[in-house]
Amino acid sequence: MSLALTHRATIVDRFVKKSLVADITLVVAGAALTAVAAQISIPAYPVPFTLQTLVVLLVGATLGANRSILSMALYAVAGLAGMPVFAPKADGSHVVGFAAFTGPTAGFIFGFIVASFLVGLLSERQWSSNVVKTFVAFVIGSLAIYAIGLPVLSSIAFKGDFAATVSYMVPFMVWDVVKAVIAAGLLPGAWLLTKKFKG
Repeated sequence: MSLALTHRATIVDRFVKKSLVADITLVVAGAALTAVAAQISIPAYPVPFTLQTLVVLLVGATLGANRSILSMALYAVAGLAGMPVFAPKADGSHVVGFAAFTGPTAGFIFGFIVASFLVGLLSERQWSSNVVKTFVAFVIGSLAIYAIGLPVLSSIAFKGDFAATVSYMVPFMVWDVVKAVIAAGLLPGAWLLTKKFKG
């Protein structure tokens, strides 16, 4: 039994034998890595610069749709339960629990779930083994995050001024393009290595 679609393997399936135990371990690991990436941040208001989105999209690309959506859902539930898994504020403190889901970054948390699923679907169709397709997949995932995150951010932190919100987020968008370029180089390279050593 496996949470993954047995006929649509992702790169992790080249190394890990499919089983429910393995899938649960991967789901937990994806959530944990996302939490760690959230702590690597540069404070900014109302949202910080982090490596979080890069890890979210990499989780989608490596775990596939089913496992990645469960992984991001677990990450969200951990924060809701009070664990300090979300990016810290400028003073180092964390917003957790229900407050995190009524704050300006709430939309991005839900965006992570959708984005990882979309990237996971594309990865199951072998997009992550091609540089251009990997880049496009990550752009699609990033757009999903912004499509959900920006309206919430705008309504809470910018009094509904969507143009001001987009203007504020331009540096973040540039940063996400850089991360997409990095991933476009990493994942296809990893596929080449697996084909070399795994056949």
